[in-house]
Amino acid sequence: MIQFGTEKLGLYTDFYELTMAQGYFYSNKKDQQVTFDYFFRENPYNGGFTVFAGLQDLVELLPDFTFGESDISFLKEQAFQPEFLEYLKNFRFRGNIASVKEGEIVFPNEPLMSIKGNIIECQLIESFLLNIINFESLIATKAFRIKLISGKKLFAEFGLRRAHGFGAIHASRAAAIGGASSTSNVLAGKIFDIPVSGTMAHSWIQSFDNELQAFRTFAEVHPSNTTLLVDTYNTLESGVPNAIIIGNEMKEKGLKLNAIRLDSGDLAYLSKKARKMLDNAGLNEVLIIASNQLNEYVIKTLLRDQNAAIDGFGIGTEMITGKSDAALGGVYKLAEIEGQPKMKFSENIEKTTLPGAKQLIRYYDKDGYFFRDGILLEEENPSEVETIYHRVYHQKNTFIKHLKQQYLFEPAVYNGESKLNKQTPAEIHSYLLSQSEKLPDEHKRFISPHIYKVGISNKLMKTRNALTIS
Repeated sequence: MIQFGTEKLGLYTDFYELTMAQGYFYSNKKDQQVTFDYFFRENPYNGGFTVFAGLQDLVELLPDFTFGESDISFLKEQAFQPEFLEYLKNFRFRGNIASVKEGEIVFPNEPLMSIKGNIIECQLIESFLLNIINFESLIATKAFRIKLISGKKLFAEFGLRRAHGFGAIHASRAAAIGGASSTSNVLAGKIFDIPVSGTMAHSWIQSFDNELQAFRTFAEVHPSNTTLLVDTYNTLESGVPNAIIIGNEMKEKGLKLNAIRLDSGDLAYLSKKARKMLDNAGLNEVLIIASNQLNEYVIKTLLRDQNAAIDGFGIGTEMITGKSDAALGGVYKLAEIEGQPKMKFSENIEKTTLPGAKQLIRYYDKDGYFFRDGILLEEENPSEVETIYHRVYHQKNTFIKHLKQQYLFEPAVYNGESKLNKQTPAEIHSYLLSQSEKLPDEHKRFISPHIYKVGISNKLMKTRNALTIS
């Protein structure tokens, strides 16, 4: 995994987490057992769903969330007290985390992770957890939106140069979970077992006396994976004709030109013209790859509105940065202390949290499609719950007792130890695809998607209402 000059990650947090932790320590709260929930309030991109990602990274990095000698010295300079610093010397997360699976399709205002332990350990990992889960879920969701519109056409992620610092490494992983077939980020490819890809930039072609010489040399050096960038000078007058020359030379040697890449101009027009030129030259097998500020909306227009002759895409800035949403607004809220339910009140009813330790159940209709998600108290037997209610307007409710149900929480960490079976991004993507097949199409559309219904049990509603009255 990534190392930031130290093997310890305890300082990878917000300062106020440490000030609260010291407060708990000196107010005799450090041994209180608590439950926190992770959830988010709105889907990104005005979409109908979110892809949950980052869990495996979180669990693998969690054992390194400790404090070394230099960390303790730094905190001493920030005026933290000696007894608390002594406590931090032996700190590590020893609690439990239950979570939905990585790659699961999830929705706003439902608990996706339940974090249990003493109040200090659960508080200290808050920012760390949010940083990883929010970011990777955002990027995985963006990538999967692209996957939904590109279908069986492959797309590569090559956004390293436009990414937000070292976040590029985890963004590449999240993009692969969402559906990217490869990454240009070689380090991410090594760490996460993602196929790597890439060919040339315009500078390669400019470094030669002419374009044909640049193409020929590249084909000689990389005969088994030759993709030629054809827009350095003039796509249709120079780039494609020179690529055809190289393609035929390679064919004579028993080799094959893999693809040409279009990186500027009217991609629909140029791809159709290039396709015709390649086919007329007997190079029907040569693929056409497109890049240049692509996103799901541009790809939809190219493929479905303009019938562009494009076989695959290279996507950088828009995917690696999660554009046009800067962040997923996931939050981490206290739900229970020593078995007593707790909730956050707000004048905005939508920001009032749900109290108590909870479980998440998915209900399926008779055809096997997602129908509703239900939030129940952890102590409830789901088979005995007959109806779930709108979290704000209780008169809106759904009878679900007759429906097939699925527990969405699984143990991720128990007593501080990982319970996950390690998976590659490709394996997680396969699970995402299987779940996507069960999500009705109206939740997948880009414009005004249907809102997926998430309800709460009667017992949870009564618990919340009792706290509100008191």
